[in-house]
Amino acid sequence: MSFDSFNPAPLKPRLRLFVIQVLVFSLMFTLLARLWYMQVMSSDDYSQAATQNHTREVLVPAPRGTIVDAAGRTLVGNRVSLVITVDRSVLAKLPDGQQQVVLARLAKVLGQKPKDLTARTMLCGEPGASKPPACWNGTPYQPIPVAKDVSEQVAIEVMERREDFPGVAAESQTLRAYPAPYKVNAAHILGYLSPITTSELDELDKAGQDSVPHRSDLVGRAGVERTYDQLLRGTPGVKNVIVDAVGYTTGLKSQTAPVPGSTLMTSIDARIQASVEAQLRGAIMTARKQYDKITHRNYVADSGAAVVMDTKTGQIVAMASYPSYDPGVWVGGISQRELDALYSTKAGTPLVSRAIQGQLAPGSTFKPITTAASFANGYGPKTRLDCSSYFEVGDRRFKNYESASYGMIGFDQALAISCDTFFYRIAYALWLKEGGNSGDITAADPMVQMAKSFGLGRPTGIDLPGEVSGRIADRKWKKEYYDAQKDYYCKLADNPPAGTSAFLKQFSREFCEDGYRYRAGDAVNFAIGQGDTTVTPLQMATAYSALSNGGKLWEPRVAKAVIGPNGKVRPVPSKLAGRLPVPASTLRYIDRSLKETAKTGTAAWKFNGFPLDQVPVRVKTGTAEVYGKQTTSWMASYTDRYAVVMMISQAGTGSGASGTAVRHIYETLYNVKPPVAPTEKKVDR
Repeated sequence: MSFDSFNPAPLKPRLRLFVIQVLVFSLMFTLLARLWYMQVMSSDDYSQAATQNHTREVLVPAPRGTIVDAAGRTLVGNRVSLVITVDRSVLAKLPDGQQQVVLARLAKVLGQKPKDLTARTMLCGEPGASKPPACWNGTPYQPIPVAKDVSEQVAIEVMERREDFPGVAAESQTLRAYPAPYKVNAAHILGYLSPITTSELDELDKAGQDSVPHRSDLVGRAGVERTYDQLLRGTPGVKNVIVDAVGYTTGLKSQTAPVPGSTLMTSIDARIQASVEAQLRGAIMTARKQYDKITHRNYVADSGAAVVMDTKTGQIVAMASYPSYDPGVWVGGISQRELDALYSTKAGTPLVSRAIQGQLAPGSTFKPITTAASFANGYGPKTRLDCSSYFEVGDRRFKNYESASYGMIGFDQALAISCDTFFYRIAYALWLKEGGNSGDITAADPMVQMAKSFGLGRPTGIDLPGEVSGRIADRKWKKEYYDAQKDYYCKLADNPPAGTSAFLKQFSREFCEDGYRYRAGDAVNFAIGQGDTTVTPLQMATAYSALSNGGKLWEPRVAKAVIGPNGKVRPVPSKLAGRLPVPASTLRYIDRSLKETAKTGTAAWKFNGFPLDQVPVRVKTGTAEVYGKQTTSWMASYTDRYAVVMMISQAGTGSGASGTAVRHIYETLYNVKPPVAPTEKKVDR
């Protein structure tokens, strides 16, 4: 056979078959090797991944630290409650319309209206959601509590019918509790909690902190709950649970324990706090039964506040505001109806703390400050001025209270009987010396400077949120107010609406013309705590504490110590804000004068029978007149250890409305047994 006759064609099919066989065996080998690797070498990794497909990370809130009074009595604690929660992520997976069916079914079991229950599960900001905190203002990653303190029967019914309640769970949760020793309220001091918000979690992320451990946190929103939130909150634990297709827990994979929050010891004495609350409320209720001869109706007595401060340390022993509210209303979520009541003006806006947020003219309680300023500017113990029935400035008469006249007197008697015209004369003389009606806002004003030295016109620095600054109505403020209100009053002067009072018409005309000028009337009103100057009860308590302790102006404190989870105690130190620029001799003179107020002056009829020789109480009463309203009652006082200030809006005179209550507070402070039938000779101012 020749070479040309050889045909290689039969080899090609065999070669192709061989190649295919090699490829098939190679693929099979690779597949088997991969399967072996996955099942043997990587079984743990894939087992973990598979488990993660049906596990959920649940945060275990840390037990929040308790809040106790100075004697260790619990003011805010914790209790365990059966809570029904709704998981939005599970409900979102249900078919259209099924979500509302589940919520309606749950509402029937819980005895709620479906509309109200749905509102609780809506995120704040969603279309149709209620205002926060009635809506869910927390993170959407956590189940939402919709009912607290449910019975075991309800919890069992929900858990046994899982197919009817997907995403619904019954669990034990720790809620805030208020034991109320001595029936104390202290809502404005303690504050309340609400869930942490998504925006707050975002802020944690931006700050480089891990936000995940905080998704279930309740955050302090007011009072010491807010100020000391980080210390009270603790560190939550993390629990990885195994869940079924419906979202219910079937097992536990891993868990880290939470770290409890610290205990906050306050300077509040629950016994004193309860007494102050009761006396404030009692004084307001009594005032509402009294007839106002000026307005020809009973006193409104719409609100009030009282403060008891330790003058040696600046610590708050008690602080009350009326009206108040039940702090427990926030526990487990608050309804829109309950929230509306807290903001209701008809109910007196109970959320407002009048002690640190109420801004009112101080009336005659301002006169010790005027005295200190006068002594620094040419006046002294030997000064004698006429306490006439009125003092005339231009064509206007500034009357003494009830037009009383006492002749030539000194500062001591002027303070004790609260003579207005005495201080009018001083204010007018200093006003002339400062430039009078020049309109120069840079003119020196010794009374304004002294008021600022006593801490007025700025927050005291108390460790509670929301404190306001009050206002010193000096030349600078009047110019700023004029610039802001000129257009309004000029328009009112040109075209007054029907029914505008003659006073308002005249005021508008004068204001429009040169309302920026600091007139003599402004100066004399300033000297007796009238006009546009406003203070808070806490500011006055701080100022009178400085009179008591020799001139130290403290930053008030509610926190006394922090006790860590390990039992370590860390005291919260007192902080000195400044010292009064007042000589010790002047302070002693004011001190002696204010003692006379309780013995022979405007407060004497309320302190008859009180052991003033054993517990010397220094008092200054105040009756602040407010345009369009009834007078505000003030009583500012102190001993060598405590300052007690009470204010009641639209309640009458200082001693008339607040005197008895302040006396009873001192009886509680010093364990003084009240006389059986005290005789009261009224000297009402």
